[in-house]
Amino acid sequence: MREEEEEEEGRGTWKHAAFHVATTIATPAAYAPLPFALASLGWPLGVCCLVGGTLVTWYSSLLIASLWKWDGNKHTTYRLLAHSIFGPSGYWFVALFQQIASIGNNIAIQIAAGSSLKAVYKYYNSDGKLTLQDFIIFFGVFELILSQFPDIHSLRWFNGICTFSTVGFAATATGVTIYDGKNTDRSSVNYSLQGTTASKIFKAFSALGTIAFSFGDAIIPEIQSTIREPPKRNMYKGVSGAYGVIVASYWTLAFSGYWAFGSQVQPYILSSLTTPGWTIVMANLFAVIQILGCFQIYSRPTYALFEESIAFQQHEGYKRSFWRLIYTSFYIIVITLISAAIPFFGDFVSICGAVGFTPLDFVFPALAFLKAGKMPKNPNLSHLVRVANFSIAALFSLVATLGCVGAIRSIVLDVKTYKFFHDI
Repeated sequence: MREEEEEEEGRGTWKHAAFHVATTIATPAAYAPLPFALASLGWPLGVCCLVGGTLVTWYSSLLIASLWKWDGNKHTTYRLLAHSIFGPSGYWFVALFQQIASIGNNIAIQIAAGSSLKAVYKYYNSDGKLTLQDFIIFFGVFELILSQFPDIHSLRWFNGICTFSTVGFAATATGVTIYDGKNTDRSSVNYSLQGTTASKIFKAFSALGTIAFSFGDAIIPEIQSTIREPPKRNMYKGVSGAYGVIVASYWTLAFSGYWAFGSQVQPYILSSLTTPGWTIVMANLFAVIQILGCFQIYSRPTYALFEESIAFQQHEGYKRSFWRLIYTSFYIIVITLISAAIPFFGDFVSICGAVGFTPLDFVFPALAFLKAGKMPKNPNLSHLVRVANFSIAALFSLVATLGCVGAIRSIVLDVKTYKFFHDI
């Protein structure tokens, strides 16, 4: 059950770690739904949830990074780290939720990428016949090519480009949002929660899942294994640098998007933008470039399951490349088929955040740190950390449950409204 751990030392710098973490978390598909999440919660609760999610996941990422070689052994994957702390149950807990998070994330972001590509196409060819499904397939072909790179480190420069695309998307989308907001009759913008009491409650539940999704980063040990000595300090710097990008992009777009469009804001903020057209095209292109890198990072835990098999390990050279082409093709075909068949972006974001990322990014790090016994020597500080970690684990277990309920209800309603392979 337990894989052999690689002995090769990491080669990446803290900047590479920041690129990987920022590419993993700060994807346009993650923060484009944030204005809609705020609209489902209202200003006070929405701001509190967004700021709280930022601080807790930054803290949780540092906790996981601090457990690097906590028992003297190097644990190169999240699953191996969980196994070292909780035994087989920890291994399978992380393996299950990591796959849910990775697959769910890639479905959601492939829908977002297809939507952005279609928006660019429609801008230049308003009468064009290509559908959302066509662009989802085109995106899948691009990902199949990138999937032939052997590991995360081999994508470091591409992820650097993706990080700059994140900044470009945030700046462009925020600028256009403010421009549209200033040119809108402000008296027509409504910030009240919409729908019946039951609808408001379930939308709020779903919004919690959306915010959890926006901070999804279930592969800190995988990234840390690519970083050179000292890996802890470099990872701390990389995580904190990435969160600087995250705060600058998430908060500005979330707040400006809700301010500009109020409760009428769309689940994918770019769908709410109207003018100027060329800037919307640029924002969509930035989104596609960044999502290309994010998809790759979240594919790697699933690819690792194939690569750990005996059949794969027995091959070298071109035979190994052939087998990589086979399993990556199978994976991408499945993801592309689901994305094309059920293109409900907001619903997948919410359920993926609630079921996949909340257990891994909020609950597990807090409990793993306590179980590993890596507590501060100061008794008062140790007590504070213990109380904080238990509180985080309990609160976000509740968030996961509520978010899942809200997301499932939304999917059920959408399936009743739309047919499979609907061109949204």
